[in-house]
Amino acid sequence: MSPDKRQRKPSKQSRLPLKATSQAKRAPSSDDVHSLVYFKRHKDGDPNQPSPGRDFLKSCPPKVRATMRAVLIAVAEAPPKSFSGGGYWEAMHGDMSGWFEIRVDGPKKKEHFRLFCRLDYEAEGLDKPLLVIIDGRSKPTRTTLSDEDYAAVRKLGDEYFSRNPRPLA
Repeated sequence: MSPDKRQRKPSKQSRLPLKATSQAKRAPSSDDVHSLVYFKRHKDGDPNQPSPGRDFLKSCPPKVRATMRAVLIAVAEAPPKSFSGGGYWEAMHGDMSGWFEIRVDGPKKKEHFRLFCRLDYEAEGLDKPLLVIIDGRSKPTRTTLSDEDYAAVRKLGDEYFSRNPRPLA
């Protein structure tokens, strides 16, 4: 078959001014891949500036730690709103609305480990949204965390969001 020799109009895209085809800087979106980061306490809140989520994760049994890290990576790459969860990644409700937790059973299913996370789309100076690991807790299986535990986690989240640029480890 011979090539078509008719004159064709230039495509609309090629007729646009150069500025219209360049990409404008945009804010991080919930559709983007997220960066995994750890919250670090500010020296005003704790002079030692620990990172509660990182410290908790390091204290978990190796299999729990490996599972949680694998879930964190999968969620950040999904991105979070597209991740099905599989029972590991759960949105929280009530007083913990806006929080997410990773749930993993420990060895012999006698202990349950939870890693508390927030999503951050307003961190200054960063071009990606953040999946922030704030804190973690463990408890015996078939028990609940206390209201004081949840309040302590929320307080750390409030400390994280109270500063921008964010306090990251």
